[in-house]
Amino acid sequence: MKKLVPCTLLFLITLSLAAAQDAQSIIEASRNRITARTVSSRARMIITARDGSTTERLLDQYSSDTDGKTRSMIVFQRPASVAGTRFLTIETASGTDDRWIFLPSLARVRRVAASEGSGRFVGTDFSYDDISSASRDAGADTHRLVREETLNGIVCHVIESVPKDSGWQYSKMISWIAKDSQIAERIELFDRKGVHVKTVEILEKKDVQGRLTPTATRMSTLADGTSTEIRIEIIKYDDPIPDAVFTPEYLSTGRVR
Repeated sequence: MKKLVPCTLLFLITLSLAAAQDAQSIIEASRNRITARTVSSRARMIITARDGSTTERLLDQYSSDTDGKTRSMIVFQRPASVAGTRFLTIETASGTDDRWIFLPSLARVRRVAASEGSGRFVGTDFSYDDISSASRDAGADTHRLVREETLNGIVCHVIESVPKDSGWQYSKMISWIAKDSQIAERIELFDRKGVHVKTVEILEKKDVQGRLTPTATRMSTLADGTSTEIRIEIIKYDDPIPDAVFTPEYLSTGRVR
């Protein structure tokens, strides 16, 4: 059974204990930490603008492993301006993701092209590529163990990951992965010019059904002075999810038939 990503938006929460201490092994094992056939969650998304004002969104997410491939559905519940927006991701045999979005204002399903990967996801600090990063194959990048460093009292491996494919929106990622839990406490993302543009930080962690799960995460966009915080209110592992949830019909109607 494949190790399933608990929440695609929180791509960093899948990091865990590595048997070997070289960078490639740490990254590979980290993305396979939590074993689950399905994950269901409800989260609050807090978007902070440059002037400090905030807006909140409520969303549900369902993820499932089928034949070793991950499928994920995100459903925005409120406020009214985004309610009914749904986003479907299905991992393909090649390891890439097919992505579709339903926008109520357009009343139709639209496929999200690979060239749109750097675009903001529903006005948040996350891009479409950020959302899909949870299922990104470790072999897509070259990893280097840079150093050991203590971050907020936690001893971490600091790993630099450089994509082999120049088409990805980032030129590299630097991750601070805790040596004990192997959770990524911090990830810095650099654009194609080598400029540090975004930072992901873990704010809280909790034990959920015997699994150490980050329940609060913040993505900050440095140049804009904005951030998006995601706080998981409910998360359940291995609850049954109908296969029909991960279909174009559900994407367009929000109903299981």
